[in-house]
Amino acid sequence: MEEEKTKIKNFRDLDVWRLAMEIIGDIYKYTKAFPKEEIYGLVSQMRRSSVSIASNIAEGFNRYHNKEYRQFLYIALGSCAELETQVEVSLLLGYITQDVRDKTTEKLDHESRMLRNLIKRLNV
Repeated sequence: MEEEKTKIKNFRDLDVWRLAMEIIGDIYKYTKAFPKEEIYGLVSQMRRSSVSIASNIAEGFNRYHNKEYRQFLYIALGSCAELETQVEVSLLLGYITQDVRDKTTEKLDHESRMLRNLIKRLNV
């Protein structure tokens, strides 16, 4: 993994944060096509959930103690699950295709695994 080879200077150097940013871009792109009546409902929830993942990784990174960092990573992990549920709802309502659901779920699964691995490394 690239992170282990080079010194991590800030959260922008973290692959887990970079993937979170990619997920944000995807979610904003997909939700643009949602019905207008969802702008304050599902669209807003999905966008907030996606931004929460990257934001909590960044905020946790800048905390002084590993215990605090882990807590923010757990919140990011929760946001992944929240977003995955919202993606399923979007599919159920016909707002996204099965292909979009599969691609997004795959990225969220990868993000969740990366977060769990980072949490484990902080426990050492």
